[in-house]
Amino acid sequence: MTVDEEGVMVPRLRPKDVLARGVRFGLIGIVPLSVVAFCIADHHDREEFLSVVGGISLIFGAVLLVVGAGFWWASGGDARRWRDWRTIKGQTAAATVVGPAAVRLGALLVVLGPAAIGLYHVVDAAPYGSWLYSY
Repeated sequence: MTVDEEGVMVPRLRPKDVLARGVRFGLIGIVPLSVVAFCIADHHDREEFLSVVGGISLIFGAVLLVVGAGFWWASGGDARRWRDWRTIKGQTAAATVVGPAAVRLGALLVVLGPAAIGLYHVVDAAPYGSWLYSY
């Protein structure tokens, strides 16, 4: 990557690329979610964990997507990477870095939420005594 006259890496971030990376991180995040869920021994605790993670992920993901889009809009399209933090001059210019970060984290959570809720339904429908049901 090259840098422009302000020291900011180019090409600038694009919303499509930031959302795609957030979705990829969310898909990767399903693996640790599944591992942690299946380490919980009690069936009802496992269901409660999955439902709480799913609900909170969806709520915070939606909020972060809206806030991130607002910061991105406020920055006038001047979206920067975390590595460009040193190029920020002034307090209001932080929106240029926070916007894309919030959008990426929001996309991650919006993908993780339905996965947790789906896994909740799989655990809920498991027959008694199976490894999915637990004890």
